[in-house]
Amino acid sequence: MLTAHAAAEISHSLAPAAHDAVVGPLSGGMATIVTLCVFAPIVGAMIVGAFGRFLGNIVSQTITTGLLFLACALGWYTFIQHTWGGMADFTVNVLPFINIDTFHSAWSIRVDALSATMLIVVTSVSSLVHLYSWGYMSEDPSRPRFFAYLSLFTFAMLMLVTAADFMQLFFGWEGVGLASYLLIGFWYHKDSASSAAIKAFVVNRIGDFGFALGIMTVYWQFGTINFHEFFPLIASHQGQTWEFLGQTFSALDLAAFLLFIGAMGKSAQFFLHTWLPDAMEGPTPVSALIHAATMVTAGVYMVCLLSPLFEYAPVAKMIVAYIGAITAIFAASIGFTQNDIKRVIAYSTCSQLGYMFFAAGVGAYQAAMFHLFTHAFFKALLFLGAGSVIHGMHHEQDMRKMGGLWKYLPITYGVMTIGTIAITGLGIPFTEIGFAGFFSKDAIIESAWAGHNTPQGMFAFIMGISAALLTSFYSWRLIAMTFHGKKQWEHGHGHDDHHAEVIDGHSTGEPDAHAHDDHAHDDHGHGHDHDHKPHESPWVMLVPIILLSFGAIFAGFIFAPYFIGEHAHAFWGHAIFTAPSNEIMHEAHHIKEVWVKLLPLTVTLIGMVMAWYFYILKPNLPKKMAANNGPVYTFLYNKWFFDEIYQATFVRLTRFLGDVFWKVLDIKIIDNLGPNGAAWAALKSAKNLVKTQTGYVYHYAFAMFLGVVGLLTYVFWLVH
Repeated sequence: MLTAHAAAEISHSLAPAAHDAVVGPLSGGMATIVTLCVFAPIVGAMIVGAFGRFLGNIVSQTITTGLLFLACALGWYTFIQHTWGGMADFTVNVLPFINIDTFHSAWSIRVDALSATMLIVVTSVSSLVHLYSWGYMSEDPSRPRFFAYLSLFTFAMLMLVTAADFMQLFFGWEGVGLASYLLIGFWYHKDSASSAAIKAFVVNRIGDFGFALGIMTVYWQFGTINFHEFFPLIASHQGQTWEFLGQTFSALDLAAFLLFIGAMGKSAQFFLHTWLPDAMEGPTPVSALIHAATMVTAGVYMVCLLSPLFEYAPVAKMIVAYIGAITAIFAASIGFTQNDIKRVIAYSTCSQLGYMFFAAGVGAYQAAMFHLFTHAFFKALLFLGAGSVIHGMHHEQDMRKMGGLWKYLPITYGVMTIGTIAITGLGIPFTEIGFAGFFSKDAIIESAWAGHNTPQGMFAFIMGISAALLTSFYSWRLIAMTFHGKKQWEHGHGHDDHHAEVIDGHSTGEPDAHAHDDHAHDDHGHGHDHDHKPHESPWVMLVPIILLSFGAIFAGFIFAPYFIGEHAHAFWGHAIFTAPSNEIMHEAHHIKEVWVKLLPLTVTLIGMVMAWYFYILKPNLPKKMAANNGPVYTFLYNKWFFDEIYQATFVRLTRFLGDVFWKVLDIKIIDNLGPNGAAWAALKSAKNLVKTQTGYVYHYAFAMFLGVVGLLTYVFWLVH
């Protein structure tokens, strides 16, 4: 338990001193710049969304892309001013939102190291995705709608990362969920795309329910949802408990855990990951945007933003570490059995997010954010590179139908090799020579080792090393199957068996759930002839991936001193908080065991050699192993059977309960006893009354006689 003096010290350190106003001559100008940066995308989305059909394709694309590049330039200017220009943290109050009694929320733009970093990550990748889409979506008839959705997605993410309170964070959170639904299901005439969009929306709602409960718990404990009021109060609430069903829970752990459930859904962590691979049904630029810089990174960003809470919620923090470590190895184990080029990269994203979460779970928030930063460049590069391959292969996505493409797509081959080197973390230990992933992934693994005296730290280290081996294997497998070996596309797979599942060359005759046509909406997307030679993509698609390759090469070397090195304390300022007992980053920098620093490179090289042996030197060996349909291969190929388990349990149970409430409770009970029953009774009564209207005078006279007798009987009864 903290002493009162220690709590006061920590509260003072958490108080963001400059969050009420901008200090210095940059005041008005920087407020305008960051406001324009955040709102430029939504302006483009509104204009094109409302008038796109009148403006036409080119004008719509120009407006949205131009405004995104404007936002990108302003985002980089903000980041540069904050990092090297001496600009203090500040908040811009845009509009009042909710003021009810003690509950206050305003639409504000918060600028600190975290939000400035996310500004450049989101706007850089999004602007390049917009430009890339000019070429990739050139044959789509609904381009204005597509570009409006992209801009809406970017705005929602910018609103999320600049939120100054939980309410705006929640709106941005739900905004990216809505935009992802629209983009994943962009080709809504495809049943698979519509189903994938609904699946993403529903699974995220599960996480968002926990997230909403977490926000309510925070307000219940602290009486505020504003970050600058909430953070300084956390240390003084340590030890506060909450009783439920006779059990006592730590209130801080409860709030942190509920908020983390939201992060699990949005960032596709173990148990709530099933929507992410199916999101590949959207166009490839959407995959790059969702998987690289926006939606899936929101959970990591949120955990790092709430570092003051997680530092004093040890149980929740431990759960973050375990879930992240399990996700890293789980997704990597599935990645090396997939054959759809986009799905391999999708599971890679899931695995890399696991790295970020277990880094935050062991207390290395700076390393988690650094990997988020570098990952955005090389993962966007890999996805857009995969899109270039798909475009050059006439919309083929199955790697088993590729091979030998390096001669035909030399630029795509070069940049994807750069992305693969970056994601596998190749570099020279004890030096500053390596691509982006070398700096950030090694920092995470070393941070896990620094916490190896705790069970979660040791577990994260073992899983991180194991996932690094698998990452290297499936990444170089992708390069080998796609760009090297025999030219499988020359063998001319006919249209009739295009959708037949082939397990490493052995046809089962069953539909392949993992292979789908990224451009099935196009006329030429059906029945394409694989005898056509592959071709390099147009320059409007190549320029973005070339620019991203520079980020994959240099982002680690340039920014490591600021994110995790000697300038880290000055760079992060109050944006990330670590408790006095948290020495993880310091210990990670002073690891004495040489083998710890050499082990990531060793397993990476082993994975690379294994991939080269199996898919270049002995390409028939994987086919024979797959043809045996062994239990391990079947288990991994079917993604640990999570979809089947969820279908058999939650989906069927939900459908059963829905049928009970609909067919029994609603129709048979409520409707039959309520409106339908009343209507039936009225109709029955009317039909019986109709029978009394015979048209005969003596019938009416007899009825009148009965009425008079009844009336007189009633009167005599009252008198006596």
